[in-house]
Amino acid sequence: FFMSLTQHFEEMSSFLDDVNTLEKLKAILDPSILEQAFKHAGVATIRRRRLPLEAVMWSVIGMGLFRNETVWDIANRLDISLPGKSKLVAPSALVQGRQRLGYEAVQHTFKLLAQKTFSSQPFEQWCGLNLLAVDGVSFRTHDNEENREAFGSDSNQYGELSYPQIRMCSLMEVSSHLLLDCNFDSRRVGEMSLAQRLLPSVPDNSLTLFDRGYYSLGLLYQWQNQGDNTHWMLPARKDLQYRVEHSISENDEIVTLFTSPQAKKKHKELPSAISARLTTYKVDGKSYRVLSSLIDPIRFPYDELTEVYTKRWEIELGFREIKQGLNHCKHTLRSKKPDMVRQELWGLLLAYNLIRIIMLDATKDEELLPIQLSFSQCMRQVVAFFMFTPIHSASKLPFYYEELLTTLRLFVLPDRVPDRHYPRVVRRKPTKYPYKRKCQS
Repeated sequence: FFMSLTQHFEEMSSFLDDVNTLEKLKAILDPSILEQAFKHAGVATIRRRRLPLEAVMWSVIGMGLFRNETVWDIANRLDISLPGKSKLVAPSALVQGRQRLGYEAVQHTFKLLAQKTFSSQPFEQWCGLNLLAVDGVSFRTHDNEENREAFGSDSNQYGELSYPQIRMCSLMEVSSHLLLDCNFDSRRVGEMSLAQRLLPSVPDNSLTLFDRGYYSLGLLYQWQNQGDNTHWMLPARKDLQYRVEHSISENDEIVTLFTSPQAKKKHKELPSAISARLTTYKVDGKSYRVLSSLIDPIRFPYDELTEVYTKRWEIELGFREIKQGLNHCKHTLRSKKPDMVRQELWGLLLAYNLIRIIMLDATKDEELLPIQLSFSQCMRQVVAFFMFTPIHSASKLPFYYEELLTTLRLFVLPDRVPDRHYPRVVRRKPTKYPYKRKCQS
């Protein structure tokens, strides 16, 4: 009996040694990207530590994949073991490792991986342009003095409200929901300023869809001149001031937009006027107007323009996947120090992109788009792959990875209903105690 029990434990130990999650993660994220990120952040070292930076980086990514787990449990799930007699990782060792890593290395890893993926993967195009979207979102942090000073919060006539907030602006590829770049800062920094920081990441031959609130001739002019064929589109404001240059058709015009003295003072390179295209169309009897830099009516026909702006909603769905799918609708991020909050948020974005890259691989040779797959189901399968797939040798990893991709192709979503209508509402939260309506004598 004892011999069989001992043999059972030895077999189980051998199985756990085969479930080497770090090796599987390295196969998805190129180790050379990590090396570049460590050098860029100034944390690279030739010293051999018991908890190397690569393991700490994966623990930060694991915080995004396993939102309901403690950092210690994440280290055990990802098999982040120390060389030597004791393979267990103490929570204090991970905290010190996170402080040693900082947030800039995680940030640079995210940017390098996004750039490499966008340049190497095929994406769906519209009239020869990659479709992108820009929008903002906010995250809450723990309410303490350090976070309040670093990030700020909303306020009213009675003072600042609870929970400091981080404002983030993202650039997303809409056919795959891949994040090309993100920039976040305190609540005091506006989305327009954050959007300008995304300019270096705008790829050539692209059309970026903006929300109405991003109307700024300075930003749009810089965006249009950032590269070759870097176009923009956004809804036209009701009070838009313009002069018609010529009409392409009854609902399609080339217009001149005049810059204000304030915009000219803020953006020295901004000319006194720029040309744009104003397109009007109707949906269910309601009239809409979109403003764009697509002034060539032959390359960009009217019928194509009236449909493309609906793709902007994809970035809203991407934010939902991050906040509800990965972050499990948690009220705040888990970290309590400002630098660790930044590191955790970059790790969350990096974990999201890793899942999206695997979904891209799953649909590369199929007549499917990544957004046609269920993100929540794919996320669960990717997490299970990291945790439970045994590999007896490195040569078997591609086989198991291909099995994962085959499984992901099963999670095809049903076609979206074109005329569905879900108005935005705020649901009343249930209260534990009844409200006291009037004084009781």
